Amino acid sequence: MITGDHITTACAIARELGIMSPDDLAMTGRELSLMDQDSLIEQIPRYRVFARVSPEHKVRIVKAFQARGEVVAMTGDGVNDAPALKAADIGCAMGITGTDVAKNAADMILTDDNFATIVSAVREGRGIYDNIKKAIHFLLSCNIGEIITIFAAILLGLPSPLVAVQLLWVNLVTDSLPAISLGVEPAAKDIMKKKPIPPNKGMFADGLVFKIIIEGILIGFLSLLAFIIGIRVYDSQGIQDAVLRHGSTVEIAGSITPYIGRTMAFAVLSLSQLFHSFNMRSEHTLAKIGLFSNMKLLLSFFICSFLQIIVISFEPLADIFKVVPLNAAQWSVVLVLSFMPIVVVELQKGKK
Repeated sequence: MITGDHITTACAIARELGIMSPDDLAMTGRELSLMDQDSLIEQIPRYRVFARVSPEHKVRIVKAFQARGEVVAMTGDGVNDAPALKAADIGCAMGITGTDVAKNAADMILTDDNFATIVSAVREGRGIYDNIKKAIHFLLSCNIGEIITIFAAILLGLPSPLVAVQLLWVNLVTDSLPAISLGVEPAAKDIMKKKPIPPNKGMFADGLVFKIIIEGILIGFLSLLAFIIGIRVYDSQGIQDAVLRHGSTVEIAGSITPYIGRTMAFAVLSLSQLFHSFNMRSEHTLAKIGLFSNMKLLLSFFICSFLQIIVISFEPLADIFKVVPLNAAQWSVVLVLSFMPIVVVELQKGKK
């Protein structure tokens, strides 16, 4: 609490509000003037009330907290609050009782003059920031998975596991709807218990880059595994059957396209990303946050899954996307591989 009131009055109000505990100290503006800035920076965590302060003192207090790496929000309504409102990371001015000078210096104006609105605004802002990170995390990990699938196949000397139209479908349909749905994910219940994010902290801090790369490799590996299973088990069986019918191993083996393998890789790449979108929702497990707390994501999952099945199973579309219908055994392999990102990430979350 920073106020121009008498220190006794200020301390009594601070104790009543729970700002000040018996072990906390209070300081007057006169005492603050006798203290150099380095000493203030070192000792300021001990103080909870600053009374009889001037505009200059308020700015010194704000900068002292900032020097300790704190994110500082300042509230005020008068002309004498304007310098501190400007110096703070977030200046909050009163919309009803505040002066024009304070409003112009502030970053946020409380139109109802209710401090509780600040809490709602912070919650909303943190939720938006988290959702932006989730969407970026999801899109980058999925795109890395696509790159890994193609690149690894080239290194292994395999045929191309995906064609251009399939990659376009994944980017436009499978990626877009879940990413949009993650953007409206409800704020986590414990979001207000987290510390403020320092201004110099990047969006990809705390190992996010590592997570994105590992998850991308996982999606790429699963898609490539589906492709290898398809060409080694099902497409090779087709070649053998053709050889038995026509008797020319080299000509027929060289002319048959790995349609089943490519279809399985296409299906796993799309569906694994859809399942992976549920991993992005929270740092907590799905059992803790609930599967139905974001119905938009659930709806996008079913819509994209339905469209993916139609593309593979409806013959006119299958011809366009260079795929073939899969039988029950092949779909079983696809579903098992596609579900693996949830298994792996949920196990990792459970260890926290």
